[in-house]
Amino acid sequence: MHTTKLMLMTAILLGAAPLSGVHAQSTATTVQKEADVAWAKFKGAWTQTKGEAKEQWGKLTDDDLKEVDGRREVLVGKLQTRYAISHEEAERQVGTFEKRPR
Repeated sequence: MHTTKLMLMTAILLGAAPLSGVHAQSTATTVQKEADVAWAKFKGAWTQTKGEAKEQWGKLTDDDLKEVDGRREVLVGKLQTRYAISHEEAERQVGTFEKRPR
């Protein structure tokens, strides 16, 4: 406890500002909004993108892709199921797919 107080006092004396939770939250909100905009564009072009997704993830069936219908979370879930991967890995793969050049 004493060490924590000492560290805080040292930080204040050296002019260090405490980390702002508000800034971190606004940054996360901005990133989420950008992701939402990117996904809205992606969903709008789903008919064209469906074939590219089928090439990327050959284990997805036509019925899977019909069910996804441009919904990101459904795609993530289908990838988890078909490829027996974690949610994080499926998210990573979809993120990479979203960023690919077109």
